[in-house]
Amino acid sequence: MERNQCHRQQCPVMEAAIGVLVSQFKAFSGSDGSSDTLSRDEFQSLVKAQLPNFVKNAGDPAVIDRLMDSIDENNDGELTFLEFWQLIGRLANQHGDFSQ
Repeated sequence: MERNQCHRQQCPVMEAAIGVLVSQFKAFSGSDGSSDTLSRDEFQSLVKAQLPNFVKNAGDPAVIDRLMDSIDENNDGELTFLEFWQLIGRLANQHGDFSQ
């Protein structure tokens, strides 16, 4: 898939939203290791900063542990973007009041 060059022109809203999700993932990843994954601490920082109204008690390490464990599909203690995307899907589903 070709990357869109939105910075040169106005992006459609959904493309811009995807761009924001990708850029925020990249902004928070890499400080503890790989820039392609989020460590537990990086994940907590992202959730506290960017999703405080969607994740209750985002500052509670136990909440972060349960949340991360529920989306860390390979149980390696880090989140790939695709694993992180599972959280975005869940939150969007809840926000939109869609049925399961």
